Amino acid sequence: MAQKMTEAEWRAFLSYGTRTGKLSTVRADGSPHVAPVWFLLNGDELVFNTGKDTVKGRNLARDGRVALCVDDDRPPFDYVVLHGRARLSEDLGEMRHWATRIAARYMGEDHAEEFGSRNAAPGELLVRVTIDKVVAQRSVAD
Repeated sequence: MAQKMTEAEWRAFLSYGTRTGKLSTVRADGSPHVAPVWFLLNGDELVFNTGKDTVKGRNLARDGRVALCVDDDRPPFDYVVLHGRARLSEDLGEMRHWATRIAARYMGEDHAEEFGSRNAAPGELLVRVTIDKVVAQRSVAD
């Protein structure tokens, strides 16, 4: 039987390894849009970057509501779903700091600077999501 994760458990789950988040944003017509994102958990915020002119970038600029799902697709199956509201920044210094940290997580320290500089350029956005709600379950198949 599924069990609710504690706050410490869901924070550790989100921060473990290189799990990709599935980010849901709201399209102009109200329908959902889902896209994978690399992210970091920073206190009570989720941090990632995206292109300003991507579907998710345009959606976030218009309507900051998001949901993000991260799961372990191996038995006994665990997942965390976060809900929140995004704030956008185009500050290149701040963006480079976070893009480099995110790149270190997903690409390794050897490639962090390369990916950090590539993803912190004009036309990119730094996204900070204030977490409002968490649904986190472990051992769904038990």
